[in-house]
Amino acid sequence: MELTLWTYEGPPHIGAMRVVTSMRELHYVLHAPQGDTYADLLFTMIERQDQRPPVTYTTFQARDLGGDTAGLVKQTVAEACARFRPQMLLVGESCTAELLQDQAGTLAASMDLGVPVVALELPAYSKKENWGAAETFYQIVRAALSGRAAEAVTAEQGPQSALRRPRANLLGPTVLGFRCRDDVIEITRLMSRLGVDVNVVAPLGATPADLARLPDADFNIDLYPEISRTTCVWLERNFRQPYTRTVPLGVGGTRDFMREVAELAGLDQERILESEIPGASSLAASSSRLPWYSRSVDSTYLTGKRVFIFGDATHAIAAARVARDELGFEVVGLGSYSREFGRELRAAAGLYGLTALITDDYLAVESAIAEAAPELVLGTQMERHIAKRLGIACAVISTPIHVQDVPARYSPVYGFEGANVIFDSWVHPLVMGLEEHLLQMFREDFEFNDRAVPSHLGKGIAAQPSPPEVDSSTAAGNQDASTSLQWAPETEQELRKIPFFVRGKARRNTERFARERGLAMITVETLYDAKAHFGR
Repeated sequence: MELTLWTYEGPPHIGAMRVVTSMRELHYVLHAPQGDTYADLLFTMIERQDQRPPVTYTTFQARDLGGDTAGLVKQTVAEACARFRPQMLLVGESCTAELLQDQAGTLAASMDLGVPVVALELPAYSKKENWGAAETFYQIVRAALSGRAAEAVTAEQGPQSALRRPRANLLGPTVLGFRCRDDVIEITRLMSRLGVDVNVVAPLGATPADLARLPDADFNIDLYPEISRTTCVWLERNFRQPYTRTVPLGVGGTRDFMREVAELAGLDQERILESEIPGASSLAASSSRLPWYSRSVDSTYLTGKRVFIFGDATHAIAAARVARDELGFEVVGLGSYSREFGRELRAAAGLYGLTALITDDYLAVESAIAEAAPELVLGTQMERHIAKRLGIACAVISTPIHVQDVPARYSPVYGFEGANVIFDSWVHPLVMGLEEHLLQMFREDFEFNDRAVPSHLGKGIAAQPSPPEVDSSTAAGNQDASTSLQWAPETEQELRKIPFFVRGKARRNTERFARERGLAMITVETLYDAKAHFGR
């Protein structure tokens, strides 16, 4: 076991809570010690939900360990079932309770409760949150379809049927996911304009009764593979339902997604994309402003900016494609904490000539970002903190998230409208970074100097003394190097003219250049000699 300050994923029972909280008419009894109820805050604080999760805890205490904790499980399960009357009851254990080996799920299954009971076995010391969510969703679907055999699917349900429009299930969205609420709305609208009906959305907003209708669809849309891939594979094997492999993120990804949906639904792909269906032209060609914006004069000076990407595998892989192909960035780092998708991530990284960074150690991620010295970081809430310390622009693209990544406004990242959101979210930090750089360059000019007498703010406003400048690149640089080398004051002034997002790398390269030549004082000439030597 390794102590850590941050973690990308919680234990698997947190993933189970995400699925249960996303659904309705479902309840989860969690065998856990007093104090593990902290998990409620994840939903009420970050998702800003108006009600607590449908979870009941046994909340055993230290004094209970000398008695019958199994009896406490049975009592809690019976009381929860009688009080909430769910369509389905889930019973599991937290990582601490797992050590007691009370087998809470087995105990509940042996009770005559009158509702289906799903016993969750989520190994807390070998698996993590996303796996726990995927396994929980899979077990719920299996329980909901236990009485329905694959043979019950009739030929009328195929996409070739002329009796109705094609149907699809949207699988994978949960609470505490990245923009899932708005992505579902965007993809549902897209399906409607393609002529495909949405049969069931799950887990988000579904009931166990809704899950019993999953086989009525012709195919499944695997929106968030970390959560729904296991279920999609099982449905394909048992109910002959194919599923999508394309993530509709970015304009190119959305168009490829439309082609795949058209193929699975038995629709004419070219007719979909070339506007023979009314409204399809605006849908495919002009619904997103990203293609035009990325070619505009205001954006072309961002072409070639170096970007480092880290998050869950689904968003990281799709974001790399958008960054390179649609915004003209250079991908200099690609990684994920989703070890279950390591093969896909390595294949994607190979397209950019990179070695995939697969780790859940945020210190390793920080080291890789500092080494790559990108102009932009696309990552999680953790990478936002890392980038802030390193003085690099950042945009969040993946869980784990903070409350500011759950906006009250409509803000999807999937589909054509999502491409607009992506452009704003990724480009604006770079634009503001350049603006900050210009302010630093001209800070001695009277128009920007804080010590200057204001000319346009009105008389009588006293000029405030400017605070001492702190160069963030100094803190991010190598401390040992700074103690053995001295920077001339005029050289420090010249260094500040370099954009802040590459200043740290310029400082490190210059100090390396000086050490290799045995220089104790770094002059302006040394700075520019190092720049010429390293080609930046």
